Amino acid sequence: MKTVVARRGAAHPFVTELDRRPVGDGEVRIAVTAAAFTYFDAFVAANSAALGLPDQVGLGFDASGTVTETGAGVGHLRVGDRVVGLHTDITAPVRAHSEELVLAADAVATVPERLDPVTAAAVPLSALTARQALDLLGPDRGHLLVTGAGGAVGGWLVELARRDGWDVTALVRPGTEPLVAAKDVVTQLTGTDDVAYDAVVDAAALDEPARDMLRDGGRYVGFKPGRPLAPERGITVRTVQVQADGRALASLLPLAADGIVPVRIAGQAPLSDAPDVYARALTGSGSRGRWLLVP
Repeated sequence: MKTVVARRGAAHPFVTELDRRPVGDGEVRIAVTAAAFTYFDAFVAANSAALGLPDQVGLGFDASGTVTETGAGVGHLRVGDRVVGLHTDITAPVRAHSEELVLAADAVATVPERLDPVTAAAVPLSALTARQALDLLGPDRGHLLVTGAGGAVGGWLVELARRDGWDVTALVRPGTEPLVAAKDVVTQLTGTDDVAYDAVVDAAALDEPARDMLRDGGRYVGFKPGRPLAPERGITVRTVQVQADGRALASLLPLAADGIVPVRIAGQAPLSDAPDVYARALTGSGSRGRWLLVP
């Protein structure tokens, strides 16, 4: 089968042929309909040695497709089901950027009939990252600053935070204000004694400037695993590291299907053009949406 890999010492991905692997207990095989690109895929391709990865690893986090085989113990999915899922093991030889992949059944959710299966490929990573980032803030509500609100994850953060009961301020790049469904949209950080946030979810990875918008004792969630900010002024610092969760994904997909959270697609291309897509996607803004690879 055709798949996209990173090789140690190479700065760009490769399209290659690999053997299929067997389906284990609790797993499903999926014929991929589309798979989404994320900037971390390109980072892995260029830095696999620095990350301590094997000489060759697969690329791609999220994909949609059709179940073609189920392993023992899988009762809620059947051959022919349209599904979408997330593959988070960056050491694996085959991941989402492939003609097919094997995933744990509990990492997969059924795609609603009213959601285009190609578009669905752009949902899992963004939606689950947003959900899990907000969960790190705990139960108390208040005034929340979301940075990078015009991006793919940011759109989910704003909507989910609003539903959770937060008073949301969305920070975006100038010119992208219409992309954000928030009452309070700003294009620069402004903090005074009268305006200090109870929490920040820093999807733009601004780090200290975003943390400095917090009141004493506030809560900060960052997006750089392994590089947490130093806490100060009693601020709690947490970092999101997305985990596959089919049940949570199933609860989020209807928001995409009904257009409540718009899923923006920057473009799509054949899987065989993956090296060009990686290069093209890196030059674009996240506010344009995600690039898709289609086998």
